[in-house]
Parts: sequence; C-alpha cells; structure tokens
Amino acid sequence: MGPVSDTSTETPAAPWWRDAVIYQVYPRSFADADGDGLGDLPGITARLPHLADLGVDAVWLSPVYPSPQKDAGYDVADYRGIEPVFGTLADFEALSARAHELDLRVIMDLVPNHTSADHVWFRQALAAAPGSPERARYVFRDGRGEDGVLPPNSWRSVFGGSAWTRVTEPDGTPGQWYLHLFDASQPDLDWSNPEVHEEFADVLRFWLDRGVDGFRVDVAHGLIKAEGLPDWDHDQALLNGSTASGERPPMWDQEGVHEIYREWRRVLDSYEGERILVAEAWVTPPERLARYVRGDEMHQAFNFDYLRAPWRAGELKQVVDATLQAHEVVGAPATWVLSNHDVVRHASRLGYPAGDEPASGVGPDDPQPDAELGLRRARAATVFMLALPGGAYVYQGEELGLPEVTTLPAEVRQDPAFARTGGEDRGRDGCRVPIPWEGEAPSYGFGPGSASWLPQPPEWARLSVAAQTGVPGSTLELYRQVLALRREHAMGRGALEWDEELTGGDVLAFRTRGVLVVLNLSARPVPAPAGSRVLLASADLVDGAVPTDTAAWFAPS
Repeated sequence: MGPVSDTSTETPAAPWWRDAVIYQVYPRSFADADGDGLGDLPGITARLPHLADLGVDAVWLSPVYPSPQKDAGYDVADYRGIEPVFGTLADFEALSARAHELDLRVIMDLVPNHTSADHVWFRQALAAAPGSPERARYVFRDGRGEDGVLPPNSWRSVFGGSAWTRVTEPDGTPGQWYLHLFDASQPDLDWSNPEVHEEFADVLRFWLDRGVDGFRVDVAHGLIKAEGLPDWDHDQALLNGSTASGERPPMWDQEGVHEIYREWRRVLDSYEGERILVAEAWVTPPERLARYVRGDEMHQAFNFDYLRAPWRAGELKQVVDATLQAHEVVGAPATWVLSNHDVVRHASRLGYPAGDEPASGVGPDDPQPDAELGLRRARAATVFMLALPGGAYVYQGEELGLPEVTTLPAEVRQDPAFARTGGEDRGRDGCRVPIPWEGEAPSYGFGPGSASWLPQPPEWARLSVAAQTGVPGSTLELYRQVLALRREHAMGRGALEWDEELTGGDVLAFRTRGVLVVLNLSARPVPAPAGSRVLLASADLVDGAVPTDTAAWFAPS
C-alpha cells in the first residue's frame, strides 16, 4: 500500500481550497477587449464563462498592478491600484463580481520580494543618503575594493549578470549598491525592516476588503537573506538546492520567511470566508516545501518537483510518494501543477526524450519537440494529475493543448532573461503567446483586431476554443470531462493506494474514491482490469487495453 493523503477523512464541508482546481490567467495574453494587442481586465471578465464551463474552482490573476512592465508586471510600482493597460480598479471589481456570480473565486498575485524601481519607496531611497530610513527599506550596501568599485558580494541575478547595481548619489558621485535577485529594475526589499512588514499587511487588507479570495505569493522562498549576505559562488536559479556539503543558498528558503507567513495568515484569518495563501516556493526536498504549508502558515504550495519530474514511471511515483508523505506530516493537501508562465508548456516539454526536457525556453535553432508525442503525453499527464489527492493548477491554454511557441524570432522577445543573457536563455515568451479563441477571427479572437503583443503561430487556428468545443476527443473536451468527473467522484479528497499488481516497470496504477487510475508509460498496452468500465481516457483504448503514453480511469462495471 502506498501513502495515504490526509484528505481521506474530510467531510463534504471541508475548505474549498483543499481540493480546488485553480486556473492561472496571464492577463496580457488571455483576452484583449480594447484591441491594443494586450489582454485586459474587461477581456478576462467577458471570457469568464469559459472557465465556469471548463469546471475550475478559482481564477488566479498574474500581476495587474501599476507597473512599467519591465518584467511583465512582476515589477510593481503601486500595490494598491490597477495598471492602466489592464483597466481600472472599477474593472477589477466588475471582474471579481462576475467571477463570484459564476462561483469562481479570485486569487491575486502578490510580489513581496522586490518592487519596481519606479515605486515611490525606491525613488525616495535614491534621493536619500546612505544609512537613511528610506534606504533601509531596501538592501543597500557599500561596495568592496578601492572606493567601493566592486559589488558587495558575489551573488548573481536569476536573469543573468550581477545581482547588484551601483547608484549615483544625489551629489553625482558613485555611491552604494542595491540588491536585485532579478532585473535591475526590481530592487529587493529588506524584510528585516518592520516598516516593510507593516506595508504588506496593509496591502493584504486593501485587497481582502475588496473581496479577493487569496494571494499567490511570488518567490515566497526569497524574502529573507542570510545575515551578513555571505558570498555564494554558484550559478543562480530560482531552485538552488543545498550544495553537496549541505550548505543552503543564502538568498533562498531562509528560516525567517516562515514568521512572515504566520503574520499574513493571522491577517487572512481575521476575515470571513476561506481566504488562502499560495506559495511559489522553488524549494526542495518536499519536506522543506511542506514547512510552508504548516497549519499556521500558507494553505498551498506549488509542487515544482512534480512539474520537473521526467516522463519516467519510477521518478513520477517517487515524487508523488514523497509529496504526499511530506504534506501528510503537516496536515496539508498536496498541490499539483504541470505548466505555468515561467516554464516550457508541458505539451512541448514532454515531446522531448525523458530526462532531456528543456529547463528554459526553446528557440527556432534549438532541438524541437515531437509535437504529436508531446500532446499525447500531456493529455495523459493531465488525466493522471487530476486524479491525485489534493489541489491542482491549470495554466491558461493548456486545456487547448497549446504547445510552446518555439519559433519566436529574437526581435519580438520581451523577457528580460533573454536580454540579460544575450539570448543564451531563450526566456519565457514562448509560453506566454496570446491564446486563440476563434480560428477564423483576427488574432484568433484574442482581441477585436489583429494586434497581438507576441505573434501567434498559424497552426493555432485549429486549436482555438471554438474549433475544439463540442468535438469528441478534443483536448478541450477532455479537460471538461476530467474536471467534471473529478468533481463528481471528489477525487481530490480521496486517499491514494497504489495497485501493486499493476504498478511496476513503466506502469503506474492507483485506486482512490472507488476509481482505478492507470498511466501506461511502457511500450506495450496494459489490459483493462476485468469487471471494470472506462470512465475516461486520454486516448482511445485499443482492444480494451490502455496504449502507450495514455492514462485512463476505471470504475467497477
């Protein structure tokens, strides 16, 4: 018998978030109401019925705050407003009201590790003197070497280059350096400063007062830096695990982050309803990730170990087991995800040989995925994932089987990672191309005209919502079917028990809520169990057997 999720003992009245399926909207690429080529809040509002029909429980919006958009909104200039490109605060309130009418909850994206360089606090810091209260809100340090010409330490930016930028002081002389783990336009806040704590508690209340149901917290593992900012002479990435000697990166997963989230949990718990915190924490192993979802901290944490697992049965099973065991210890539900706005879409990622999946974007001159294989595996991965105990996330367009756009020329790419690495890192634009709604319309229905902030490939016409709606076997109808059956059978609240007879080699099989789930990664078909009927399958069964790269759900006949 395999691990058992703690959700098995819950009643039907258990909190909604314990088994919710949450749909990520990347606002600039979802729907454009005004025709300027960028998605907006009125566009999202108009398309919310699609999400209700799909069968998800909530919508998470990537940042829509005022921002110079140097990093697609993750450089926030004002945490209490709406970026004019996306609309107004009234537009947001209309979106929230419509979502709630459709029984969809609304999750905001919160970016607490850094602000935009355009934020009033950072402008005040630049105008103030070293050692001033204004600078104390950020991580300013004197440089090393003669006249402070060298950065304060060896840290690198996730986007490439140094994590430090030197400022020019108000008198025109070279001055201190400020830390930015991401782009230079995204200075890191200093979370040892009580004023920063007070500011974000107030930001939480601002949006909670407007009825939002929770917050996805960007770079949740990065707010606290090790005291003294010791050197870290390793390549930088969002997920930097411990070294062979056990040393943990001084900028990630420091103990102090947990007290911040206890503070925030107290704020959320003071409001009626089940408001939630979701950690984007690139933390490994699962035991450390589970610390973020202890009973007095966050409610969910993205499962990046699962997202990054290669298409091999043994490694998938290992991740599932480790995840469920770690979460059971702290009484939290597991959360599963396959794609988001930062990674290669899984319909393309899984089109590479297992173990050779690209870690970042793909360009036109890079090895290309097998599109047919990738989609087949993506459908199977989704059917398997949505049967697992706990909650799950769906990234916009994956319900259409959208692949990564690998043919974007350099001149249209806008991800700062592409620019800062001189194109060595292809960046994340390929998973952010505006999604298709109607195959025959300009911009495939993304907007009223042909404008689209990133070019859409012609093959997307046949992948549009309109082209797939009502078509048996389409990826869209598969998602609708699996989400409906997941809800009907309360799969997310089940307990997982591996079927030892079927599981082995390249086959995974488990039982939950009276349903048998089979994932076949082997080269041979797996016969359907005797006395069973098919509830759904990611591809047609062949002579009653589950073919290669296919997942199926069975119930007793």
